[in-house]
Amino acid sequence: MTKTKAFTFIELMLVIAIMGVLAALLTGNFMTSLKKGRDASRKADLALVQRGLEMYYEDNHVYPPSPLPFGGKLCHPKGCDTKIYIQKVPSDPVIGWATYEYKVSASGDAYKLFACLENNQQVLTYTTLKDAPVNTCGIQCYLQDGTTDTTNGCIWALSSSNMGLDQEL
Repeated sequence: MTKTKAFTFIELMLVIAIMGVLAALLTGNFMTSLKKGRDASRKADLALVQRGLEMYYEDNHVYPPSPLPFGGKLCHPKGCDTKIYIQKVPSDPVIGWATYEYKVSASGDAYKLFACLENNQQVLTYTTLKDAPVNTCGIQCYLQDGTTDTTNGCIWALSSSNMGLDQEL
């Protein structure tokens, strides 16, 4: 009678444990990639809005009043029949997660745009954003579990070319 080789229980458990560790590592990297992708979309959205605001300013010598119609059209003051600057002003890619914020100066000659980011490794600090109170910037930066961000980060900001982010509106 020949003896067949079989795996022992310990060997099977070791293989399963190794596969579990590898799966956990891959899942973590995948979730980080999703966050970075959504953050890239947010940054691109703000750049699109910035281009539309600059076209608006060229025609009207003033930036549009706040609030911007996120999810709607950005049109000429005389109406959408005259000119449409942005067909659909983008809103956050995750519905209900956060919103974009637009602040314009009282004279209409400067603005700032804000967005909350999920990956707080690549953001401007609050100390450089005069119009952005800690953790809010006028908007709530919500985490995936529904709580608000309590760390020093999560805001991305753009401003008009005649204004630095460290200047107040």
